[in-house]
Amino acid sequence: MLKELFNLSGRTALVTGGSKGIGKAVARGLAECGANIAISARHEDELKKAKAEIADGLAVKVEYFVADMLDRDAVKKLAAGVLAKFGRCDVLFNNAGSNKPQTLVDTTEDAWDNIVELNLTSCVLLSKEIAPAMIKNKWGRIIYTSSIMGLASNPARGCYSATKAALIGMARAQALELGPHNITVNCLAPGPIATDLPMSILSAEQKKVFAERTAVKRWGQPVDMVGPVLLLATDAGAFVTGNVILADGGILCRTFD
Repeated sequence: MLKELFNLSGRTALVTGGSKGIGKAVARGLAECGANIAISARHEDELKKAKAEIADGLAVKVEYFVADMLDRDAVKKLAAGVLAKFGRCDVLFNNAGSNKPQTLVDTTEDAWDNIVELNLTSCVLLSKEIAPAMIKNKWGRIIYTSSIMGLASNPARGCYSATKAALIGMARAQALELGPHNITVNCLAPGPIATDLPMSILSAEQKKVFAERTAVKRWGQPVDMVGPVLLLATDAGAFVTGNVILADGGILCRTFD
């Protein structure tokens, strides 16, 4: 029974932001469960490399799609391309996103619009395009990468936190709408994960502080997100919907230092 709970043979998963970090690790995990994989990102060279790593040693189909999630037409084209290539999309891991720290008084309208478009609007547009195929097949899993920053925050993270909190609210509404069609909708809320994004914007001291604030005293690795996503993406999580899986190493356990 345990093997069947995590069996994705014959299913197709689309992972945005799938060329590196959490997206690539999760795509590999889904592939090891038997799913055919579609990954998307902006840079073809990174996608080619990721495709080879995800498919290595596995008898599954892996394809990549170059897509800029800031371009709404590109988002729609991505959905159409995946459905045309695979004939279905059973698991959608909306993982693409970014963060440009700015304080309230320094936030520019362009920066705000950019982050909202990428972190929130592109996600709802892609889900809107993919959901009808899931409804037709009477099975689906939609997963959004939120963040602990959607549940708490830090200075200069207002825009990022707003988008990640919005994903949680959106997922709960979609869970109610799509539940009758045997489709679950959930969020993954990672804590400090050692991907390119936080490593590029945090100082050495900030990185140390984040690690110390976790219960496990370390940064998470992309592979640490694979298990939580597999729960949400398979029959193992069939009764989990409208929820947030907090995978933060215990960082939100703390009240005061």
